[in-house]
Amino acid sequence: MNKLSQPRICLVEDDEIMGESLCDRFELEGFQIDWHRKGMDGLLALRKQHYDLVISDIHLPDISGDEIFIQLLDEKLALPPYLFITGYGSIDRAVRLLKLGVADYISKPFDLDLLVEKVHQLCPVQADAHGNGNHISDTLGISPIMRSIENSIPRLAKLASTILITGDSGVGKEYVAQLVHKHASKDSGAPFVAVNCGAITETLLESELFGHEKGAFTGAARSRKGVFEQAHKGTLFLDEIGEMSLTMQVKLLRAIQERCIVRVGGETTIPVDVHLICATNRDLKNMVEASTFREDLYYRIHVIRLRIPQLRERKEDILWFAQLFLKQCAQLSGENHVISPSAERVLLDYEWPGNLRELKHSVERACILSHGPMLLEHDFFDDMSLPLPDYGAMEEAGTADGSLTSYLRECEHKFILQSLRHHLWHFGNTASALGISRKNLWEKMKKLDIHADKSIED
Repeated sequence: MNKLSQPRICLVEDDEIMGESLCDRFELEGFQIDWHRKGMDGLLALRKQHYDLVISDIHLPDISGDEIFIQLLDEKLALPPYLFITGYGSIDRAVRLLKLGVADYISKPFDLDLLVEKVHQLCPVQADAHGNGNHISDTLGISPIMRSIENSIPRLAKLASTILITGDSGVGKEYVAQLVHKHASKDSGAPFVAVNCGAITETLLESELFGHEKGAFTGAARSRKGVFEQAHKGTLFLDEIGEMSLTMQVKLLRAIQERCIVRVGGETTIPVDVHLICATNRDLKNMVEASTFREDLYYRIHVIRLRIPQLRERKEDILWFAQLFLKQCAQLSGENHVISPSAERVLLDYEWPGNLRELKHSVERACILSHGPMLLEHDFFDDMSLPLPDYGAMEEAGTADGSLTSYLRECEHKFILQSLRHHLWHFGNTASALGISRKNLWEKMKKLDIHADKSIED
C-alpha cells in the first residue's frame, strides 16, 4: 500500500510496553502511527499535523490526556475521532468526555482485537488496489473462517515477531503455529521448537526454556541448551502459556525484551533470535484482571492474536479433516477405508468437545476396529452404546439443598468418572476426549475427590 494512502494515527502513551504493542499492531493493520510519550509532545503534533485518528492515555507524565483534548477544543481545531485508553477508569470522567465528543473511552486491560476493530470502524484502511493473488491452500481447513486465517498468515508471519494463538484444547493451534513458521522462515531448515508449558513442573520449566550448566542442580551431569537456544534463528512455540507461574512469567518477559538468556547455574548472557508464538486455551485478559497473569507480558505477546474456533463452529471442516486423517491411516497401515453416509451424518452431528484431536483419535480407532473397508458409526464412537448420564437423578441428588454449585459439582463428578471408566482410567485419552489438558484433569479429580485406586459408587 502507498504510504500516502495510509491513515495516520497519533498515539499519546507513556507506557513503553503498551506503546510498542500498539505501534506494532497498527502498523501491521496498515496504519501510519506517530507515538508521543509526553502529553505536550502530542499536543504540539496535533496542532501541526493532520491525523485521521487519536489514541491517548489519560494519565501522562506532564499533562493529562483529557486536558489535551479540552485545550484542542478551546482552540476550535477540527479534531479527528478521539479514543481514550486508561488504567484508571472513572465513570464520571468517561461520561464527561463522551459528552464532549470523544469517540470511545476504554479501560485497561482491554482486548486488543476489539480496539483494532473499533479503530477500523472509525478510520478504515483502503484495500490494496492490486488485490491479493495469493493462492490459499487447504492446510487449515475449508471453512471460510479458517481460509481467512490462513490467508492472513503469510503477511503476519513476515511482519510480527510475536503472535498469540488462542482456542480450546485440540483445535489445532500447533498446526497454525507450524504454518506461521513456514512463512516466517527464509531458511527452510530453520528450527521449529515446541514446548508445552503446562506439562512441565515449574522447577524444570526454567531449565527447559533457558538450559542449564553442568552442576547447576543435582543430576545436571552436563550442560544443556534450552528451547530458546534450540530455536535460534527459527520459531519457538510456547503452548499453554497460561499455565505458567508468575515467577516464570517474569523470566520469560525478560528474555523476550532483552532477546537474550542466561542458563540456570550460568553467568554468561547468550543472545537469542527467535520468532515467538504463544498459545493458550485460557482467557488471559481475565487472568490479568485476576492478577494471575502479568499485564506487561500479556501486552508483549498479544501484538497479534489468532483465535482458532472450535470444530463444531466450522462444520465444513469436519469431513474434510476426517478424510485427511483417513489418508494418514492408510499410509501407515496400507489399508483403504471409506466413511459410510450414516457415519458422516453422525460425525457432523457430534459436538466434538476435544476438537481436531478427538476427531483424529476417532478416525484412527475406526480404522483399527472396523471389520471391513466401510466405516460405520459405531466404529467411531463405542460410547454411543453407553447410557447417557441420568441428569434427572443428578438434579434430585444435587439440588436437595437448593445449591446450584452442589448440582453442577455432581454433574461434573459423574461425567468425568464415566469418561475415566470408559477409557479404562487412561488419563491422556480421557483428557483428550474431555477437551482439557492432563494437568486440568488431575486438578478436577482432586477437587471432585475421584481416585483411580478404589471404586467410586455412582
